[in-house]
Amino acid sequence: MIDYNPNNERIKREYFIFLKEAKRQSVDTVDAAAMALARFEAYNKHRDFKAFHFKQAIAFKDHLAKQNNQATGQKLSKATINASLAQLKRFFQWLALQPGYKSRLNYSDAEYFNLSDKDSRIAKAHRARPIPTLEQIKHVLGTMPSQTAIQKRDRALIAFTLLTGARDGAIASMKLKHVDLVEGSVFQDAREVKTKFSKTFTTYFFPVGDEVLAYLAEWVAYLRGECLCGNDDPLFPKAQMALDANGQWEVKGLSSEHWSNGSAIRRIFREAFHAAGLPYFHPHSFRSTLVHLAQSVRRTPEELKAWSQNLGHESVLTTFTSYGQVPQSRQGEILQALRAGKSPQDGDGAERVADALLRKMLEKGLVQSSG
Repeated sequence: MIDYNPNNERIKREYFIFLKEAKRQSVDTVDAAAMALARFEAYNKHRDFKAFHFKQAIAFKDHLAKQNNQATGQKLSKATINASLAQLKRFFQWLALQPGYKSRLNYSDAEYFNLSDKDSRIAKAHRARPIPTLEQIKHVLGTMPSQTAIQKRDRALIAFTLLTGARDGAIASMKLKHVDLVEGSVFQDAREVKTKFSKTFTTYFFPVGDEVLAYLAEWVAYLRGECLCGNDDPLFPKAQMALDANGQWEVKGLSSEHWSNGSAIRRIFREAFHAAGLPYFHPHSFRSTLVHLAQSVRRTPEELKAWSQNLGHESVLTTFTSYGQVPQSRQGEILQALRAGKSPQDGDGAERVADALLRKMLEKGLVQSSG
């Protein structure tokens, strides 16, 4: 049995170039498309794409529903299945318009990759994820050791994530010159920092406590004073590895290299939270913590907009719909107060956000005033 089809490989290569260059998709998106196609081809025994028939899509959906996740051993989630099928649907829709395939494929056949309405709703359902509280994060920082260079780096790393809400990929590529302790900001320059959608913006440190800022300031002073690092050196360098007397690899301090991605950062977070006796919270969850912090006190619409921009969002709506759900505990408090015939205290700022958004929509003529 062949493990590849040369015709398929050629057209897949064209499709990946199309995604990257024409659709401006990220490497991760292209990789996801490649993985979905590889899984489909393996199931379909690498049959030529020109022989595609809608029954293959139906059979493949049934096949995925029976597969187990290699990491958990459980059935693939509806969300995972839906993501793979969506990639295949887009590919075969594109393929049906290509020379040499137009006469062989029906554009509408790609629709058979759709999940049922029920399964699609399950796949897209929002599930509230636990996020760390500000007190939990500060507890972790307070329990982290700081004797060695690596320990100092790891503590400053978690402090920096809380101060900025930066994504782990961006943090891994940060340089010393991007941090301005005098102004209290970090310049996320897309020419050098791996920001989402290659946005360039300035983040000012969030008001999360002077002790958190002190951890970062101590680290920057250590890099410049003790390590004699320059502006173009990484803000959080990789560990330098060397062989010990027994020929085993061990950490010998800091290197002058950046991490290539955020995997090491996530490992540091996991180890720090577990050492503090807390469940693991990944770096991205800190962004939700910061949004809930904004909701917990009274803020003007202008302040909420600045808070949103600080996270790299162009719209306040993005911030508070993606990260700003009402916590379940607060939801219960509000409903209990309403049942008692009382007006709940405005602790999450949701009403002010709604008012500000409504005013903006009225100004732009997106909605009509009923008054």
